[in-house]
Amino acid sequence: MEENKIENIGKINIADDVVASIAGIAAIEVDGVARLTGGISKDVVSKMGKKKLAKGVEVSIVDGNVEADISVELEYGNNIAKVSKEVQAKVKQSIETMTGLNVTVVNVVVSGIKLD
Repeated sequence: MEENKIENIGKINIADDVVASIAGIAAIEVDGVARLTGGISKDVVSKMGKKKLAKGVEVSIVDGNVEADISVELEYGNNIAKVSKEVQAKVKQSIETMTGLNVTVVNVVVSGIKLD
């Protein structure tokens, strides 16, 4: 029986913006997250000299490893630590499943509480 061999027929690049979109969608799907925010993260990121920031999500991909920073507003009444950990887990799982990249860091900044 002939062995199945995977041929290297080219390179696959996934843009940072695509990974950021995956992270943002995953974060907003977590119960207790009201919305993604950019206020605090945008200020911090601009001071650090990083250019990529979209809707409260900033990602860095180096050698197939992803670091993500996500800024969220939570709904009032939720346990902040619990929801933040769920965001971390959901973002990590979604990025790894959809891209095959390894997620090493998911930082969550809770920048507000929605009172409505």
